[in-house]
Amino acid sequence: MTEPQDPEDGTRRPPAAPPAEQGDVLELDRSASCAAYDPVPVRPDDDGRAGRFWSARRIPAAVLALVVLGATGLLLYDVAAVRAGRPGMKWRRTLADELAHRPLDDVWVLAGAAAAVAIGLWLLVLAVTPGLRAVLPMRRDRPGVRAGLDRPAAALALRDRAVEISGVQSVRVRMSRSRAVVRAVSHFRELDDVRADLDTVLATGIKELGLARPPSLSVHVRRPTRKG
Repeated sequence: MTEPQDPEDGTRRPPAAPPAEQGDVLELDRSASCAAYDPVPVRPDDDGRAGRFWSARRIPAAVLALVVLGATGLLLYDVAAVRAGRPGMKWRRTLADELAHRPLDDVWVLAGAAAAVAIGLWLLVLAVTPGLRAVLPMRRDRPGVRAGLDRPAAALALRDRAVEISGVQSVRVRMSRSRAVVRAVSHFRELDDVRADLDTVLATGIKELGLARPPSLSVHVRRPTRKG
């Protein structure tokens, strides 16, 4: 294929570019931020799920450590005093006498045993449960990075979307780890139409929150209460 020549000076010109078709997008139509967009890398073995955040539980751990330390130190001091030829503390002698004379079915013995079991179960629950129920884990789109969203912030984001719908007068959103309950008051429009719009908008809003486990949606719409 030969290049066309200029009829005036006989020089060759490069072939003209073909006209852009209707589906083509020119480079000038793309913004700088869009052209420099770098997709977020996702690990092939990661489906975006993330577990709950674990609470440090510093206060229960500190209280338990202080109690154990104080009781152990007091008991060791009393044992050392007895070994040194001094009489034991009155509270230990009284406790030993009470445990020796009281039967196992005594009310105080049963109450003490129940309290010890309850405290032990409480400590076990704290040890095996994550805690931080107010933080919703978000999807892990980037390796090594974890993010969480407070439940009040998620509820506020859904509420802001709901109040923009035509006919909605007020909205209350209660957000839990597995469910988002939305109660709206509509002062005009049909309730079915308002509820349909809320279902669509809030379902999109929950997806855009980027949560690892999106909660289910429950929408309730009613008329405002008449005064008088």
